[in-house]
Amino acid sequence: MEYAYVHEDQVERIDLSESDDTTPDHEILPIDDALGLEEMRAKVWRIDPGEEIGYHAHGEQEELFYVAEGTFSLKLGRSGETEVVEAEPGTWWAAGPMVGHGHRNVGDETGVVFAFGAPAVEDEGLNPHDIDDQRQ
Repeated sequence: MEYAYVHEDQVERIDLSESDDTTPDHEILPIDDALGLEEMRAKVWRIDPGEEIGYHAHGEQEELFYVAEGTFSLKLGRSGETEVVEAEPGTWWAAGPMVGHGHRNVGDETGVVFAFGAPAVEDEGLNPHDIDDQRQ
């Protein structure tokens, strides 16, 4: 890919409430697909109040997040070593491979989180409680 651009209004929104594999009331904008990204993933998550991206880890991906709208409670860290942090607009956080992370919308309005991950591989979530202490 040399370069690309897109306005979010041109990106097909995916309603994950129609999937049995994902907690309901999430909407995702697959910016990576719209731009044809090959080396990283880029998504915009719209998460209703009370909904969450559950605590999980990835085997290969490093992930970076940014709160654009809303208030979130973050759960970060390896199993048994987690920290809970409140995140408001302007907050960034990251999690490396094999490190647990998740976030819940604790506000009263739909929250918006930008999510980036690399490498761009299929890296299904792992249960951090099942990961041996394999510090990278």
